Parts: sequence; C-alpha cells; structure tokens
Amino acid sequence: MQAYNSKQDFINEINKQAELFINEFKQVQDKDLLIEGVDRTPAQMIAYNLGWMHLVLDWEEKESKGMQVVTPTENYKWNHLGDLYRDFYKEYEEYSLEELITAFLDTQTKIIKLVSAYSDIELFEQGQRQWASSTPSNWPIWKWIHINTVAPFKTFRAKIRKWKKLYEMQ
Repeated sequence: MQAYNSKQDFINEINKQAELFINEFKQVQDKDLLIEGVDRTPAQMIAYNLGWMHLVLDWEEKESKGMQVVTPTENYKWNHLGDLYRDFYKEYEEYSLEELITAFLDTQTKIIKLVSAYSDIELFEQGQRQWASSTPSNWPIWKWIHINTVAPFKTFRAKIRKWKKLYEMQ
C-alpha cells in the first residue's frame, strides 16, 4: 500500500486521484449501461465511491458524538459487502450523471476537510479512533481513508476507461 510523507502529500494524492477519476466521466453517454467485461455501470462506479466516502465521514461523526461505531455499518458485516454496494447503487440510482459528479466533488471536499482537521498523530498513528481500530488490522486513520478514496479512485478509473473503450467499440 502506498504511504505518505505528510498530511499534505496525502491530501494532494486524494485530490489528484479524485480529479483523474471524475474527469473520466466527461464523455460518458449512458451512465446506466452495463457493458460485458466491466462489472459496474458508470453510475455505479461513482455511487460506490460516494458510499465509502460517506461511510468514513459517518464513522468520524458518530465517534465525535460519543456514539458506538460499527464498521462497515450497523446493517452489514464485512462478509456482506455486495449487499452494501447494492444499497450504494440504489441510493444514487435516480441521480443524473451531473448530479453524481457534483455529489462526488462535494464529498471529496468533505474528506479533504476531515483529513486537514486531523493532527499528524491522529492521522498516522494507530489507535487514534475507535472506528479505525475496529478490525484486527487496527490501521491508522490514513489507511482507512486511503482504501476508501485513493485506492478505489485508481481502480475505478481503470474500469471507466475500459468501459469507454468497449462502449466505443459497440
């Protein structure tokens, strides 16, 4: 997994990968088209990322209010993520592509504000949040945010590029 030398390096990478990812949707014609060879529609790709970013924000908000945080959610365990993803897709299914992009950019801004608010100790050392220590991995906060921003932005950028290429071949 990629590591970061500073909070600013991490913020820069989130912003860079988010921009590269979301810019891929500028020429998408049919946000709901599932193409053989790609496991999600363009809308589902954005919804997936929105869902995970919202979960991170929700975990932090609940913990800041002294509430018990259950990861990934109270309704889903880690071995039922497919059902969670379907909930993400359903939540955003009525959004236009423009609305999805706007929601993504707004949520990215919230993630950046969250990361900016953490001290270096909170961000980079283990055990700084209950929600980040809720699995045996006991990751520091940055790793949780990384796997729910930078990592899927890169993965889904490759998927949307493949989707566009296959779409053009139809």
